[in-house]
Amino acid sequence: MEEDRKESSKKQSCYPGDIAELEEAVKVLDSSLTQIKWRLKPSTRRRLELDILALSTGMRPVVMVDYGGKMPELQHHLCSLLKLCQKLSPIFEYLKAMVIQDMIYLIHVRGLAEHVRSTLNSEVKLLFVDLEQEPPQMIREVEQSPLALQLISIQKLFSSIFTHEGTCNLSSSQGTELMDNSPSTSSQIFYSQSTECIDLSNCMEDSKVTIPTLNGWLLGYPVVYLFSKEHIADAIYNLSTKYLHIFQVSICRNNTLKKGSQAEELLSFTVPYDLSTRGSSEQWVECFMAHMRAKWGRCAYAWKFLKMEVDECHPQAIVL
Repeated sequence: MEEDRKESSKKQSCYPGDIAELEEAVKVLDSSLTQIKWRLKPSTRRRLELDILALSTGMRPVVMVDYGGKMPELQHHLCSLLKLCQKLSPIFEYLKAMVIQDMIYLIHVRGLAEHVRSTLNSEVKLLFVDLEQEPPQMIREVEQSPLALQLISIQKLFSSIFTHEGTCNLSSSQGTELMDNSPSTSSQIFYSQSTECIDLSNCMEDSKVTIPTLNGWLLGYPVVYLFSKEHIADAIYNLSTKYLHIFQVSICRNNTLKKGSQAEELLSFTVPYDLSTRGSSEQWVECFMAHMRAKWGRCAYAWKFLKMEVDECHPQAIVL
């Protein structure tokens, strides 16, 4: 009876149960990379491995793939890798590639569903910085920002697509309406997916929300930059002329196969210095780290520690 309960619990969980499963997944990943002949630099290969482990343990719902080549070759490599890995290990079951316009991501389908739900339920509070203003300003009343409301509409759209069961409610022949607060709420948006890749390139078609704004939310940052497509140049100037705080969250693998594991960057984001003068002591930072530590606590077998460092960045050219 006890064994049955353990087996049932294991089936219900979408994440590995111990370090041995993770190390087996790393072996599968390494073997699959060799089989598909995807040649990556050692640093890039290590980054890909860390990203997949972060997704697989629930530390991140989405990572942006900005390494290992350009589209469409990058998409081909990722899909080939996932297809082979999923044949060899159940740990990769919920991992998919996702394309939005010219950006490509790795996602954990159930992790993303949980991320969307917690955002819409305000379990994880987002702060918005208006980059169209000089100087940039925190938005205190989200209801007063059309861009913020449009982002919420996109979040609702994601909530209708990604389910907690790990399925995706979309197909090339089925459209999903944009939610309220979109410029054209009557339009239909169509998506396509393969076994390993989901294409949501049209999800922002009728919205003024930019990819950097969407990324701020998708990638799990607590602060999201808001600016419309008509004000990209203003946003770049307003951010490039400001001192910034760089918030870097690092993590260290609990790797029994190798000794001397070092801290590696899990994620990082920036906030204008004038809006984050207290650094790691800001209340929103403490809430964000409490949320990250709760995630870490559920998979502490995989990671030795989690920490945040805050550095100051002088004004410099910023690419959005």
